[in-house]
Amino acid sequence: MKNTIELYNEWKSFQPLSKDNQTRLDQKLMLDFNYNSNHLEGNTLTYGQTKLLLIFGETTGDAKIKDYEEMKAHNVGLELVKREAVDKERPLTEAFIRDLNRTILVENFWKAAQTDAGEATQMEVQVGVYKTRKNSVITATGEVFDYASPEETPAMMAELVAWYNAEEVKGELSPIELATLFHYRYIRIHPFEDGNGRIARLLVNYILYRHGYPMIIVRSDDKENYLRILHQCDVKVGLKPTDGANSSVSQIKPFVEYLEAQLQRALELGIKAAKGESLEEADDLDKKLALLKQEIEAEDSENELKIKLTPLVITDCYHKWGKELFTNLAKIVVKFNEFYNEPNHNITYNIDGKGRNFSFNSNVDLTDLDREMNAWLTGNEIQNASLILNTSFGAFKKGGADPFGCNYRVLVNFTVYYYTIDVEYFDTKTTNKTTMNFVEKRLLHKLVTTEEIKKINDIWGETFLNHLTYYRSQLKK
Repeated sequence: MKNTIELYNEWKSFQPLSKDNQTRLDQKLMLDFNYNSNHLEGNTLTYGQTKLLLIFGETTGDAKIKDYEEMKAHNVGLELVKREAVDKERPLTEAFIRDLNRTILVENFWKAAQTDAGEATQMEVQVGVYKTRKNSVITATGEVFDYASPEETPAMMAELVAWYNAEEVKGELSPIELATLFHYRYIRIHPFEDGNGRIARLLVNYILYRHGYPMIIVRSDDKENYLRILHQCDVKVGLKPTDGANSSVSQIKPFVEYLEAQLQRALELGIKAAKGESLEEADDLDKKLALLKQEIEAEDSENELKIKLTPLVITDCYHKWGKELFTNLAKIVVKFNEFYNEPNHNITYNIDGKGRNFSFNSNVDLTDLDREMNAWLTGNEIQNASLILNTSFGAFKKGGADPFGCNYRVLVNFTVYYYTIDVEYFDTKTTNKTTMNFVEKRLLHKLVTTEEIKKINDIWGETFLNHLTYYRSQLKK
């Protein structure tokens, strides 16, 4: 395995990238960084929703308006960091850090808090302003972990910025060491009442970008490891805020190694982009191919009833978009088989009261369904039909005495002039199964686009991940 210096030199040899490859890489960074950094702090937008918002300016699903606003604002913050970082004549300032906090949080807001006596209350978060209240946290062991007090914060932030600017001039620390140590010292101060984690990660990338390195991403699915390593460093450094604010690289070596691994990943991705290779990450359900728009030719009025339902129409729909949709969904489902006992999945069709179901539990092969669909080549008008993907998982294998399972489905219903698509998904707000009417009364001649199939895939993958994550968390209580 290549070390960071070797990867950096290889990455550097490809600079500058072609316009197309740089655009691909920039778009991936924009999506991945904004999604992951916000998701780490509880933003509920899925990767697919983030992509729709930041690339197409569209919204879907039932996420909170505040989550959409903060995602857009965070992207503005990312662009602000890029512009500031390339101005080498301008040192880092507290004013810039406060402006960055103001940018990503948008406006003052109220959030739940506790009084010193432990009673529930509400507090107004002042954006772009250092904290006026203690923001200590309770650790998993029930202990109070103190960040810098409101009284200490202004002086400690002034010292942090002065230290950074001096270290940048000295050049004794590598960019990743400097960025990591800044992150750690900053987070031990926790200067704002909200947005500290996001600011820390933005400033890490400010430092790396300023020194000619690619930006990095701390993945939200690695949150537990990220926080564990930070806590490990806290124990080594000391638990007083002043201990953290004066920590050294040697004291936070595990965190340096952690962020250096993310830098290596970013360098490898940049090298792939330079070679024109795919930037897709195979293990991420939400990061497949870029959304593709399929044009719908419409010579006549959008609402003209061009065709009526027949078995031949259903077969045509199946081959034009249904097979791709159900194949992708089935492949997502079987990825979760290993976590449950007795997985039982099938695809069912029903045409005017006649139909069959085709089971799949590991190998996704729709050959028999293809053959069955091709047999329905009549033009006789019918009243209704359906294609349904049913999933069922038995008990979670590590559920102990109180295991859980799950079952979800995607239902395509055809009527005389139109069809609908309903997707069952796990609602993270209510922690219940909910049905989304994804396609509502679409005329039969209008196709499901590749972009829409990708959206449904995103929802489907997130459903099984969120279901498993939520119910596992309940087992630990």
